[in-house]
Amino acid sequence: MVELKKNARKKPSFIRVDWNKYIRLGRKKRLRWKSADGRHNKLRLGMKGHSLRPKIGWGSKTEEKNLISNMKSVRVENLNDLKKVGKGEGIIIAKVGEKKRKEIIAKANEMKIKILNRYRKNAIK
Repeated sequence: MVELKKNARKKPSFIRVDWNKYIRLGRKKRLRWKSADGRHNKLRLGMKGHSLRPKIGWGSKTEEKNLISNMKSVRVENLNDLKKVGKGEGIIIAKVGEKKRKEIIAKANEMKIKILNRYRKNAIK
């Protein structure tokens, strides 16, 4: 399990240009970054007072990449896959039916394995 530094810098939310002008670009939380283009675009020119753009330096460290809540994730499709889960790893339950999902959740709770995608409406606690 990799722990993040407490004084690690926070990544800015890279917001698309003119997201507030057009409803079709989506709400702030659901925005996707699109690079600024245009001849006189202030964001593209990097002018002071405008939001930041994603660049190489903003990437996370290699050991921190692909972690979900500081845990390495393992995809689980059946009960046999639970045996492969190591210490400090969480599971992501694959796209399976309701019956098999209940079995996997019950077994994972019994083995004290953390389930990383327990966000469904009818997930069993």
